[in-house]
Amino acid sequence: MNGWPWVDEALSLVAPERCLWCGTFEADVGSCAGCRAELPWNETACRSCAQPLPAAATCPRCLIRPPAFDVAWCPFRREEPVRSGIAALKYRAQFRQVRTLGHLMGQQLRSRAAPLPELLLPVPLSRRRLLRRGFNQAQELARAVSRETGVAIDAHAARMVRVPVDQIGQSAEQRRRNLRGAFAVDRDLRGRHVALIDDVMTTGATLDALARAARAAGATRIEAWALARSP
Repeated sequence: MNGWPWVDEALSLVAPERCLWCGTFEADVGSCAGCRAELPWNETACRSCAQPLPAAATCPRCLIRPPAFDVAWCPFRREEPVRSGIAALKYRAQFRQVRTLGHLMGQQLRSRAAPLPELLLPVPLSRRRLLRRGFNQAQELARAVSRETGVAIDAHAARMVRVPVDQIGQSAEQRRRNLRGAFAVDRDLRGRHVALIDDVMTTGATLDALARAARAAGATRIEAWALARSP
């Protein structure tokens, strides 16, 4: 379904809830139990960067070069139908995708043993990309997660101060160099526990760069969250 978030919310009040994937009416916030069970859950992953692994551990790359954030968490692997859902949100403004997937992400966060952070900081877009797209997908995801968890959002704390070159095809090290100094955080985060949130974590370079800015602003514990993690 295309449209802005308030349109999808209004329609959900007057129309029966259907599962986003199979169309059944037996749905809870856009997903049925059967389809939820078949989603690509990221159940075992690196404790530092959330990269999918055969068993929960710390991956070799993080052992050699730990990220700037303290821990990463991604509920899904970047596989179908989550991959298509993220693309539908970013490129076709299908906000029902983020409503359903963000709800599931928030449910998983509430069930974790770890304490929730005090604040969500969405990864900012460049001004040009924001104007072209009309919305920030990380901010829309943060809103869905905030509704489920009650964690407050500061959508204007972080900003992009330098637009990096296109990262498609770059290695993890090239991405890190490309994003160095790309973000600034304008809030006083001294003593705060924060979570940075994005739609996809590929190498972790974007969240790592934003974590460095949040650390410079005084954050004492930084989590990196994304809806989906690339292998």
